[in-house]
Amino acid sequence: MKSCRFLLAVACCSLFISSSYSQETDPSVLTLDRIFKKHDFSSPRFGPARWVDDGSGYTTLEKSGSGSGQDIVLNNPKNGKQTILVSATKLIAPGASDPFFIENYAFSRDKSQVIIFTNAKRVWRRKTRGDYWVLNRGDGKLQQLGTKFDESTLMFATFSPDGQKVAYVVKNNLFVEDIATGKIVQLTQDGSDVIINGTFDWVYEEEFGLRNGFRWSPDSKRIAYWRLDSSGIETYYLINNTDSLYPKLTPIKYPKVGTVNSECKVGIVSASGGATLWLDIPGDARDNYVARMDWADNSEEVILQRLNRLQNTNRVMIGNAKTGEMRTAFTDKDEAWVDVRDNLYWFDKGKKFTWLSEQDGWRHIYAVSRDGSGAKLLTPGDYDAIAIQGINQKKGLVYFIASPDNATQRYLYQTKLSGKGQARRLTPADQPGTHRYQVSQDGKWAIHTYDTFDTPPVISLVALPSHKVVKTLVDNQGLQDKMAALNVNHVEFFKVNIGNGVELDAWKIRPPNFDPNKKYPLFFYVYGEPAGQTVLDRWGRDRSMWHRFISQQGYVVMSVDNRGTPAPKGRAWRKSIYRQIGILASKDQAAAAKAIMQKFSYIDASRVGIWGWSGGGSMTLNMMFRYPEIYHTGMSVAPVPNQRLYDTIYQERYMGLPKDNEEGFRDGSSINFAKQLQGNLLLVHGTGDDNVHYQGSEQLINELIKQNKLFSFMSYPNRTHAIRERENTTRHLHETLTKFLLEHLPPGPKEDLSYLGH
Repeated sequence: MKSCRFLLAVACCSLFISSSYSQETDPSVLTLDRIFKKHDFSSPRFGPARWVDDGSGYTTLEKSGSGSGQDIVLNNPKNGKQTILVSATKLIAPGASDPFFIENYAFSRDKSQVIIFTNAKRVWRRKTRGDYWVLNRGDGKLQQLGTKFDESTLMFATFSPDGQKVAYVVKNNLFVEDIATGKIVQLTQDGSDVIINGTFDWVYEEEFGLRNGFRWSPDSKRIAYWRLDSSGIETYYLINNTDSLYPKLTPIKYPKVGTVNSECKVGIVSASGGATLWLDIPGDARDNYVARMDWADNSEEVILQRLNRLQNTNRVMIGNAKTGEMRTAFTDKDEAWVDVRDNLYWFDKGKKFTWLSEQDGWRHIYAVSRDGSGAKLLTPGDYDAIAIQGINQKKGLVYFIASPDNATQRYLYQTKLSGKGQARRLTPADQPGTHRYQVSQDGKWAIHTYDTFDTPPVISLVALPSHKVVKTLVDNQGLQDKMAALNVNHVEFFKVNIGNGVELDAWKIRPPNFDPNKKYPLFFYVYGEPAGQTVLDRWGRDRSMWHRFISQQGYVVMSVDNRGTPAPKGRAWRKSIYRQIGILASKDQAAAAKAIMQKFSYIDASRVGIWGWSGGGSMTLNMMFRYPEIYHTGMSVAPVPNQRLYDTIYQERYMGLPKDNEEGFRDGSSINFAKQLQGNLLLVHGTGDDNVHYQGSEQLINELIKQNKLFSFMSYPNRTHAIRERENTTRHLHETLTKFLLEHLPPGPKEDLSYLGH
């Protein structure tokens, strides 16, 4: 009898999904094709916009009026005037008929020349290898850099500040080319598969966001650069079984948690060549990280951030470019971990720089003295300064993002660099939601993006500090009209009390034609790790549209942010998860699910599902294995079932070293609880995932087989962690997820399925 009821349920769901797919012409109905094939709900691209150094304007890429290619246009914020700085007609290579496709561009300081990056090839997450051309805007001369090298092998071509030379990386060596003569000087000689000059190994790029590994001195005479030695790191192999008669292997030097890291050094070399001066950075070069480095507002010193292996101490160090001697200007410490900081702005004639620290329990802005004499608090109060956006030195102001009263939203504030007075909100009070800003270097203007969960982005040019809108750049009216036509409920934000004084932020989307007197299935979207929040009042693009699509099928869709997510709720909230990734978060999520089922009488406790990707995939496994009495269906995409398989920098930052936290690594890894699976599980992974290795899912599969647990599995050949490469992949993935959910967690009000015996 059970089998008959199940087959009827599957048939019902299949009819449901088929009918929903067929309504392509109904503007009120969402379909997978509309979201992932036709891209009906994609925002128009703006820019990308870049402020010029003096703040006098910003450049954008615009479709050329000549018929093909892109023009680089300068936009004057004062009068709105647009000037074509580089016409597409100037960007046609000898023998070619069409202009380059511009992947990226950069002007020399005086704007007389521009570097064009084209023919780009992907390296891990981004396209960072390709061809570079220099255009002289005066005489129109167009010349290719590095012509002696193979096609698409140059990386990070960068003008010297005086505009006379360009530095770049080829095959892990650093070169400088004189623009006028074409003469190339090789600055490093030892680059190889394991010796990396001027760029980074896999883990530095992934976890510190580092790609370009060299910096010109302001006087154009020297270059400071990273050198990594990855010998000693074990190799992980990606296996491509589909593109040739025999498998192809891609080796990656990938340091798994607790294993050997690359040796990291920072050197300074003359732009004309010669011996490298190595900075005397203290400590073992394999058990410390240089997470940031640049010139220290002059040509005589460099500044760097040196993290110890546990990442609980960040020493901001200044090095003498002539002697290599180092001194510490500031030390940030925490019992858990400290973060690397990008918001470093020099002011007071180079005597001070801005810094973000949690040393008093909240993330605050400090003015740090260059001479090491101390730091002054600029944003006192029980709230977090989320990120510094820029400074206005002339007026003595610093702009920053904060949201003291609502952790799901983001606003712009200003305060004085002197530390006097109170911070003032600049974002208008009648615009709740998420606000992002690109502030000009002089602090007078900003490109402002405003959106909410239900409202697509509106991009405008605003004056600061008045926040007066000067010009609307993208109104997104077409997308707003499409959203208004949909038969979907708006998101509702709420809080979940899980006891002991802990409240969690959450959102929910109820299905159309919702009846509070009926029982609906509950479907959670989860992440739950320190790398991201899911409960944010901002536009969520295709993933958010898929959640709306799922709600149209007859589900209540929810998401909850547990403790340990990077919400602006103070240090204690964020660091509570230390040494217990997968443990505390899963307890919070389970407690939230129970509280939600008690809070909302329309939730059917017998139909609860959950899904997530990456850390959210790991969390999905934890919920399905640890709390099988709550969660009945789960879909885990690209998870880390065993934390010992992930990389050193990320996993050790939040868990410590395996030898010091054996219990935490054991109890935080879902694979050790696989024997408790009771519900319906779909596991999805790309075999070409260089980030979260396919190896982890294979180990989990072995454990599930050992425990005689039935489950469903979908692998995507040669797809990365994003599972989006190759034709139709994203569309196929979401149909796979949708079909599994509908078949195993029947949708709609309970009464609608009463004839099935539910």
